[in-house]
Amino acid sequence: MLDWLYNIVGWVLIHIHSALATVGFNPDSGWAWGLSIVTLTILMRLIMVPLFVKQMQTQRKIQDMQPQLTKIRERYKNDKQRLQQEQMKLYQESGTNPLMGCLPLLLQMPVFFALFNVLRNVAQGHANYGFTPGLVESAQNAAIFHAPLAAQFLMSNEELESYGAEPLIAKAVIVLACIIMGGTTFLTMRQSMRRSTVQMPDNPMAQSQKIMMYLAPAFGLFGLGMPVGVLIYWVTNNLWTMGQQHFIYRKPATASSADTGDAAASPNGSAKGLLGKRKESAPEPVEEPKIERRQPRKQPRAKRGGNQRKG
Repeated sequence: MLDWLYNIVGWVLIHIHSALATVGFNPDSGWAWGLSIVTLTILMRLIMVPLFVKQMQTQRKIQDMQPQLTKIRERYKNDKQRLQQEQMKLYQESGTNPLMGCLPLLLQMPVFFALFNVLRNVAQGHANYGFTPGLVESAQNAAIFHAPLAAQFLMSNEELESYGAEPLIAKAVIVLACIIMGGTTFLTMRQSMRRSTVQMPDNPMAQSQKIMMYLAPAFGLFGLGMPVGVLIYWVTNNLWTMGQQHFIYRKPATASSADTGDAAASPNGSAKGLLGKRKESAPEPVEEPKIERRQPRKQPRAKRGGNQRKG
């Protein structure tokens, strides 16, 4: 099903490698093939920048909706099902998708599997996805810090020696790469989790993201079964994500619900928001002082009679 994607990834990787060879890199060196993977990762992330910006805009829209979300929580705090329905209704009316935070990651996974499959075929000596037998042999023997790009930690010493590598050194490099991969995965997820917690406390994916964050170091264990070339891709991707999030997150939101009122949070324009704002800001009626009417006090009969005699 994904052969078309494997062919695209293989084609792009080969052409990047060819371009690096024309500027002076040894085509059979690990640096030429390693930089090809790094360049492929950067190109993919550049294509996804608009999607990441859209994700940030969605998070800020949800931040502006917090006053309305708070009212919904207070109103339906004893009815969880109705609470979720009203929240999703509000998201739909405003055109906001709280699951947008997972979309960039989901789109990266097919490219990851494609690169993994291409490098696995190279490690097995199969000339597929645009690779010729000569390119397969060149990629197999290319090494960075004495670790061949096609090497895996789970390979036997004989397999590693067939690539011209020292097994102990190669495995030590792979373990270090796995530690870096797990560490950068944890840092990128924690960075994203902190920001999303501040901006989207009602994000239904928050709990899942938190669990994934604490499981991130375990990704390093999965790296033991990955080729070195895939580890290069993963670490490059994580470093790009960290830099991109730091650059965008350091800029505060331009407006908040406190500054814009409910008009910014209203889904269909400012009329409803302004109406709500007027209701909230309308002065309370001032209670007028009560005027008490006092009736003249009745004089006793004896006193009235005395007054009449004097008159």
